[in-house]
Amino acid sequence: MKRHQQQQILALVVNSVAKQQGDFLKTAELITELLSQHLQVTDVAVWSFSDDQQMQILAAHYGTLLTQDTSRPAHIVEFPDYLAELRSHRFIDALDTSTDARLSELYAGYFKPRGIQSSLEVAIRINGHLEGVLCLERLRGGRRWSEGEIHIACQLADQLALTLATKHAHDKDESLTLFRNAAEQSSQVTMLINLHTETVEYINRAYSDITGVPADSVLGCRLHELEYFKQHPELAEQSLAQIHRGEMARGEVQLRRQDGSSYWIKFNANPFITDRGSHYLLVTSNDNSAEHRYQAELERLAWRCSLTGLYNRAHFNRVLDRSAQGSLILVDLMGFKRFNDTYGHEQGDTLLCEVARRLRHFAELNKATETARVGSDEFALLLPSDISALELDVLSARLHQQLSVPMLIGREQVDPKPAIAIVDIASVVGLFAPLSCADIAIQYAKKKQSSAIQIFNSDLFSAFKEDAQIEKDLHWAIRGRQFELYYQPLMDLKTHAYIGAEALIRWHHPKRGVLYPGVFIDIAEQSGLINTIGAWVLEAACRQLDQWQRHNVDMAMHVNVSARQFFSGNLYEQVWQLLNRYRLKPQSLILEITETELMEDIRYATNLCQELSELGVGLAIDDFGTGYSSMRYLKQFPISKLKIDRSFISDLSVSRESREIVSAIIAMAKALNISLTAEGVETLEQEKFLADNLCHHAQGFLYSPALREPEFAQFLFQSNSRLAAMTH
Repeated sequence: MKRHQQQQILALVVNSVAKQQGDFLKTAELITELLSQHLQVTDVAVWSFSDDQQMQILAAHYGTLLTQDTSRPAHIVEFPDYLAELRSHRFIDALDTSTDARLSELYAGYFKPRGIQSSLEVAIRINGHLEGVLCLERLRGGRRWSEGEIHIACQLADQLALTLATKHAHDKDESLTLFRNAAEQSSQVTMLINLHTETVEYINRAYSDITGVPADSVLGCRLHELEYFKQHPELAEQSLAQIHRGEMARGEVQLRRQDGSSYWIKFNANPFITDRGSHYLLVTSNDNSAEHRYQAELERLAWRCSLTGLYNRAHFNRVLDRSAQGSLILVDLMGFKRFNDTYGHEQGDTLLCEVARRLRHFAELNKATETARVGSDEFALLLPSDISALELDVLSARLHQQLSVPMLIGREQVDPKPAIAIVDIASVVGLFAPLSCADIAIQYAKKKQSSAIQIFNSDLFSAFKEDAQIEKDLHWAIRGRQFELYYQPLMDLKTHAYIGAEALIRWHHPKRGVLYPGVFIDIAEQSGLINTIGAWVLEAACRQLDQWQRHNVDMAMHVNVSARQFFSGNLYEQVWQLLNRYRLKPQSLILEITETELMEDIRYATNLCQELSELGVGLAIDDFGTGYSSMRYLKQFPISKLKIDRSFISDLSVSRESREIVSAIIAMAKALNISLTAEGVETLEQEKFLADNLCHHAQGFLYSPALREPEFAQFLFQSNSRLAAMTH
């Protein structure tokens, strides 16, 4: 490393806010990152030692082994020779960790399992006292640590020591002032009691605010003169006995003020010993009266939903437990979360209240015995047992119609989309919980295209059991490596060259054979397993793309991302790690997500898409045209590609409407300078229409189904050979 680079790194650390403020952890994070980026090292870590040098704690870590266990042995006292070396020397520059005697104690348990062959260990010392160590590690040895590397590492270790010294000085100077100011500003009572004299030596002004008694009048009082001992002597003596045993005492008591009003106090009493050996008691307490009033209100409203006035789930379950007959109707508002996120909670509450009003009206006219709100957007009714099956069909259809009537909320006209499940309680009582059966039926009701009404029956339960078996098998599939990626090629309609591939998962089920995603992806999504499966798909696709790029195969890899995976909160971290691991070419990895899923949380989706785009990842909207197609949203997201849904492509030859829609999508993409891919191309006629209208890419059975990697490689070779022959 050149001298000016060392100076730049040192300047970055010295001038950093973290260093100047004595923030050791932030400074350590900055130093590990800078060293990892500028030196040829595998890992950089900062470890801090406890005052007695018995333990070591990881303060910061940066490098390519992030997915492995980074922990050194916590009990550093078990390695006396290593500690002695750091105390007596500035650093340990080990060319080969397996033969360097200075690191022999750490070799078998740490260096060898991680494959670390070379290590530079720099002591962090303040006034000769060993505070920690800065560690630089390489997987491959054979090259000595240069003077420049050792020099910059030692300088940065000194900066870490200075940061610690700043922190210690700041903490020591500020602790007393901070404690007193915080205590005086706090609404919580803070009291210090000398256990030797059993007198109060400090109390803050919050005591006066809560009790009405001046705090000054309590200073110097004996312990047994406090109101707690006067009003609850037995409880107080029990607490005092705990304290004398060195235990923490805590509790909650009701006390009375001098004016007769009552209040609740929740307290913690912690005994401690000062540096001079004096025994003290720190008592903290707060006025808990509001919580008790709130609890009383909750108990009063225990069986009611405060928003809608309907009964709540707890009450409804109690009624269901006593019911052996009748019909349970469960209502779910489809798309409510999206409405709530888009228009705000106030508008969402208005929608719920209007639905509750309609349900009450329906219940009154049809003699429903119970009406309740059993979830955030779920409602339930109980109908008497004397209603026939035919009447029940009529009533459920009428309810669906009434709930679907548009309503005006603010300035927006809203079209509610109810899904209704019906359960005959007598047919399931003693076997299954009626609400659980209704939950099963409601999932199937939501999938219906027309009237979303579903009656629970044995066939439905069998299908649910089958789904449950698939979910169970999915756990084994993940552990047993039963998944494989197939690749469907994407053709450039202008050059007739294959420019990419979409990674499609297949499940090699041990009993059912090869299963396509349609059989298990929805179940994985509902069960939460989709995150694990999605992470595997992303990893496998990136690994394959890396292999192609190493063999100079210029291809883009399209990977589908589910809604749950997209909104999981760790997709960016996954992609970042994979890009660092495989060093993929920019824009060669393209993530696909449907436009409907993007709309679930527009603000979060916009931020995440922007962050992924900045990593050099392409973003494609899958199944475009079937959801919330909007120029405004397309301009908002950093999208690089649209994929026209196959339903429009399949109708191109017979549907004028589909041709117009596809032409409009192509024109819109051209205006926004976004690449287009048509899915499901199966005929030359479809291909000609797309090419004539300047659609960029296509995929479908006209070119090839999804292939395993060996067959895909052979397919590419043959296609490239044909293309080369045609061009010559």
